[in-house]
Amino acid sequence: MVLQRVRRASVTVDGHVVGAIGPGHLLLVGFRDDDDEPRLVWMADKVVGLRVFPDDEGRMNRSLDEIGGEVLVVSQFTLYGDTRKGRRPSFVDAAPPEVAVPLYERFVELLEQRVPGRVSTGEFGAMMDVELVNDGPVTLVLER
Repeated sequence: MVLQRVRRASVTVDGHVVGAIGPGHLLLVGFRDDDDEPRLVWMADKVVGLRVFPDDEGRMNRSLDEIGGEVLVVSQFTLYGDTRKGRRPSFVDAAPPEVAVPLYERFVELLEQRVPGRVSTGEFGAMMDVELVNDGPVTLVLER
């Protein structure tokens, strides 16, 4: 997962906004065949608990939970693109849709149970335009 702290973010599919948030996290998420419930729970807890928002002194000391932030989740199998050989990425490490869709849906469900603000999503498998205002910028790669 790539997590970006944002002032705002949105996803557009075929000219229609399908998901949008204010301050919070934009999550670009990819799944592998071996991802499971414990990993999804760990990631959801990490997203909510990471202290990456500024406190009154400007230090990253507040969590999404503390600021009442929102989350936009965008599926992105290309995170598992292997570019070590040749000039075209290989996506053999990315879970196929029949595995990835249930993982994605469960991850969103776990976030909805934890995130104090709105949880929005893109559209799985669609060509999406993702717009964001990165706050900081703060961008983290989370892997377990």
